[in-house]
Amino acid sequence: MSFAKPASHGATGRDGTLRVGVIGAGVMGSNHGRVLAGLPNVELVGILDPLPEHRTRAIDLIGCPTFANLDELLEKGLDAVTIAAPTHLHHEISLACIARGIHVLVEKPIASTVEEGREIVAAARAANVTLMVGHVERFNPAVAAVKQAIKGEDILSIAITRVGPFPPRMSNVGVVIDLAVHDIDLIRWFTESDIIDVQPQLSSAVAEREDIALLQFRTASGVLAHINTNWLTPFKARSVTVATRGKYVSGDLLTRQVTECFGFQPDGSYSMRHLPVGHDEPLRAELIAFVDAVRSGAVPAVTGEEGVASLEIATQCLETPAKPTANASRKGPRRVAG
Repeated sequence: MSFAKPASHGATGRDGTLRVGVIGAGVMGSNHGRVLAGLPNVELVGILDPLPEHRTRAIDLIGCPTFANLDELLEKGLDAVTIAAPTHLHHEISLACIARGIHVLVEKPIASTVEEGREIVAAARAANVTLMVGHVERFNPAVAAVKQAIKGEDILSIAITRVGPFPPRMSNVGVVIDLAVHDIDLIRWFTESDIIDVQPQLSSAVAEREDIALLQFRTASGVLAHINTNWLTPFKARSVTVATRGKYVSGDLLTRQVTECFGFQPDGSYSMRHLPVGHDEPLRAELIAFVDAVRSGAVPAVTGEEGVASLEIATQCLETPAKPTANASRKGPRRVAG
């Protein structure tokens, strides 16, 4: 089963300090740099980005050295890197770092294809370095509260909504890889079970790639799950609901409010309470987890195998043909007469 995790061996930085570099100085990479620069016993060696404007922004925001090419950064002697470059570069950059014995955190998705992801995992295993995938939503305090609330419960169903406006940044992927892959990972994490059945419904309403996705799943443990995601909603919404035999847990991932309904009675009454939720910045918690895994040699919070498994399900969503209907020849949404 894909949740079996390989052993990992840690690194000890020189004089106790871990030397870390960031690859990619876009919005996410700049945030990586900001957080790493503030972590104890971590030295942010620098940030790499080929674009001068991105390097200038990193200097203005963080005040760290910047580099224009990978060799320049790697020659500085790194213990670990975080990779926040475009997805199509993850494979090449990860392999180059792993070949030098450098520990790697790579942003989701782990790679452009499942095959590339597996090559990264195999290389990290052969080189005996830590490989972690940046599924940052696992570190959202509201998600952690939901996970804790359903611990030991018999899960029946999971529903996740992740919608919002069309992103200002242009991307070569649609909502399944950009957004739904977060929630595919959460379904697998909540259930600790593989997804064995995929039933996607996709549409490209205003974008070249799919911008609406309704995805249904069944896990090996029998849990039914669905994801509703799109780029057509004028506001952001992020929510998770989990139904078990004993309770119903609902979490808003933006406001970080988690509610638990329990004690169901034959007359339809039940009890309800708000659960405590932490205030940690998810990215900071994620990077601390990565640094701790590198130092201790412990299994990272999100393994490369888990990253590949979620990418594989997302890829299946894009490759599985929709079942034909009476209106199968009509493409896109139908205008409703007023």
